[in-house]
Amino acid sequence: MKRIFDLMLALLAAILFGVPLLITSVMVRMTSPGPVLYWSDRVGRNNKIFKMPKFRSMCVDTPAVATHLLNSPENYLTPIGSFLRKSSLDELPQLWSILKGDMSFVGPRPALFNQKDLIALRTQAGVHALVPGLTGWAQVNGRDELPIPQKVQLDVYYLQSRSFGLDLKILWMTALKVLARDGVSH
Repeated sequence: MKRIFDLMLALLAAILFGVPLLITSVMVRMTSPGPVLYWSDRVGRNNKIFKMPKFRSMCVDTPAVATHLLNSPENYLTPIGSFLRKSSLDELPQLWSILKGDMSFVGPRPALFNQKDLIALRTQAGVHALVPGLTGWAQVNGRDELPIPQKVQLDVYYLQSRSFGLDLKILWMTALKVLARDGVSH
């Protein structure tokens, strides 16, 4: 049932956000050199690596590490990068990953391939067995601001408590946080 919900919601979102997707593509292209999309190696279900698209909010020479590990991450942002991140528009291309089945709307956020500490803790806790999500329980309870052990604790809560009702609650909380631009550090 979760997969059918993901497919239906992703198709609806692709239709509803078609114009913003197109406008954002043009804005990224016009404001900085390089591709419109950034394809990031991410860790999916059972620690399988997949390519996750995002609108490019950082310059092409930015190191492939979590943003909080960069010295002065604001120096790597494109002219519209901060806006894309704060509005979460950079996440819209992940609808492709949901349609493809690499991601779900709700689940733990997919780790970067080189976030070994996060991957190890999730694997130890059994969280790696979940399909990663566009949003998740950790996202609505702190987003970028959480230390890794706390993120994993929240991921474990989701693993043990997941239900259609909890997914709907997380989607609602995500919408409220995105509208408030809450929890985005860069």
